[in-house]
Amino acid sequence: MSNLSELLPTGGGQNAVDFVASGTLSSGQTVALKTDGTVEAVSASANPSVVGSAVVFDTSTTSYIASAFDSNLNKVVIAYRDENNSNYGTAIVGTVSGTTISFGSAVVFNASDAREIGITFDSNENKIVIVYRDNGNSGYGTAIVGTVSGTSISFGSEVVFESAITLRCTAVFDTVNNKVLIAYRDFGNSNYGTAIVGTVSGTSISFGSRVYFNNAASGGNAMTFDSNSNKMVISFADSANGSKGTSVVGTVSGTSISFGSEAIFNNAATKNLSSTFDSVNNKIIISYKDSGDNNEGKAVVGTVSGTSISFGSEAEWMSSGTFYGDENRDMIAFDPNANKVVIAYNDETDSFDGEFVVGTVSGTNISFSSSTDFDTDSNESTALVFDSNVNKFALAFRDSGNSNRGTVRSLQLAYSNTTNTLTSENYIGIASGGTYADTAEATIDVVGTVNKDQSGLTAGQTYYVQNDGTLGTSADSPSVVAGTAISATELIVKG
Repeated sequence: MSNLSELLPTGGGQNAVDFVASGTLSSGQTVALKTDGTVEAVSASANPSVVGSAVVFDTSTTSYIASAFDSNLNKVVIAYRDENNSNYGTAIVGTVSGTTISFGSAVVFNASDAREIGITFDSNENKIVIVYRDNGNSGYGTAIVGTVSGTSISFGSEVVFESAITLRCTAVFDTVNNKVLIAYRDFGNSNYGTAIVGTVSGTSISFGSRVYFNNAASGGNAMTFDSNSNKMVISFADSANGSKGTSVVGTVSGTSISFGSEAIFNNAATKNLSSTFDSVNNKIIISYKDSGDNNEGKAVVGTVSGTSISFGSEAEWMSSGTFYGDENRDMIAFDPNANKVVIAYNDETDSFDGEFVVGTVSGTNISFSSSTDFDTDSNESTALVFDSNVNKFALAFRDSGNSNRGTVRSLQLAYSNTTNTLTSENYIGIASGGTYADTAEATIDVVGTVNKDQSGLTAGQTYYVQNDGTLGTSADSPSVVAGTAISATELIVKG
């Protein structure tokens, strides 16, 4: 055969089938088969997200809150500084159930003054790793390994990874090399951006040699692991270059790490960085405050290729003012079930209320919903983690409206189809031939037919049915292939 048209039904319509419409249908609209044999438009709406009740996990003043999810025992672990107990570093284990979270007893991991706290979960050893600045030991960078059992946690011995004052300690786990990576600002060496690789064994952790990812002062370090490219991405404010938002890609090898070239994502002073990995679209999402644009909250999508990273356009998620809190380490997290990103923050322009926005990645860009309150009292030190066991977030914060107590709420993104539940089985094809009223006989282009009622397609590109019934080049959840474009207006229907 000499061309594609010889492979297709004559006229592109031999596989068109008539069905009874349930609701109004129009040409080019994706449709699903109902259990009664009728067809309806694929559509969905974002139901209101469900915010659970506030639960106090510590009645003391809390700060430097960080959180991680233990996927082995399906527990949320929150680490923080207990200011009413001599600033001791403290951790507590939570269980998310329904719209609430219950906790075991708090356990001290540093009987001194712990600050700049970061936390991660080692899924190879099934251990929690907490990193922090130990002000009781000259501000040295320190790590400790925790073991969750039931609703409690126990700890091994503290291990110093940097014999100097460390700032902005952040920890992430490399699931390919089974290593913990720590990024921090080395106050003992001109505040250089520094990284070090840790190996957990039993209840202890050992370290390789430190490596500089930025030979200048770095502010606001944020780090995440890209499990698609098997790379670490560290984002920071580069003080040697106007504090511009900058990222580097790191490759772990043994007990060391090497870095590619720096890439700028925000060409102005950048603060309050936080980052996460979108495991559905295989993208890095960085959230930050753009000091060069009225301190607006912004985000950018990054794509890792080799040892480099490139970025799409910046997107505003808070354009009316600013958000507050240098302690906010884990403001952003990804929900793979809903294929959405959530950013939680305190709104300085609205009495410091706790708010969140929901982001959707498309290609190399991201768009956001309007903000929603999760707590109407003033709050700071926000930490967000996703519990993949119950598909909910645990959102921890210091509740300034309640004596600065450590508080947490559950958050569930209730993004679901309202008129049908789209699956790969019930997607039937695309309506053609005009507009059809409810109960009218509608012509549907099914598998193998060429639907000619599209626009703006790219020939050779596979398109997916999105939750709202539109076509997109990336899969939504569930992943349903709509077909392959053969021109800007024509799509070979698949299923």
